Amino acid sequence: MKKNLIIILLILLVPIVAYMALTKSTATTAQPNDVIGKPQVLKFTSSMCLDCQKMTEIFAEIFPKYEGTIVLTEIPVQDGSSFTNSQIEKFNVTLVPTIILIDSNGNQVKRIEGAIEKDEMDNHLKGLK
Repeated sequence: MKKNLIIILLILLVPIVAYMALTKSTATTAQPNDVIGKPQVLKFTSSMCLDCQKMTEIFAEIFPKYEGTIVLTEIPVQDGSSFTNSQIEKFNVTLVPTIILIDSNGNQVKRIEGAIEKDEMDNHLKGLK
């Protein structure tokens, strides 16, 4: 009887714990002083999206060389915060991943929807000023 109860509890608890781990917020929101005069990359993402995971791996490989010169803000669309909702509305994001490149003057210079190759993303970041 105890064995059956333990199995039933595990069947119920494991998916709940997995869901909570996958949907926890990992947003990094830049402070206004960090953004002034620097180019920005806004990366709209979801933990349940395979293309988003691919882009996260690509950014992990190529972004360290741009750290300090480009501000990266990752926005998980499922977190429901007021900041996230305002950014989704402001940039009219309808799918993930969506990557918005903003120059140092605050103008949107490129919008990328969907996953792209590492070399292509690196070229976009090189051209961002």
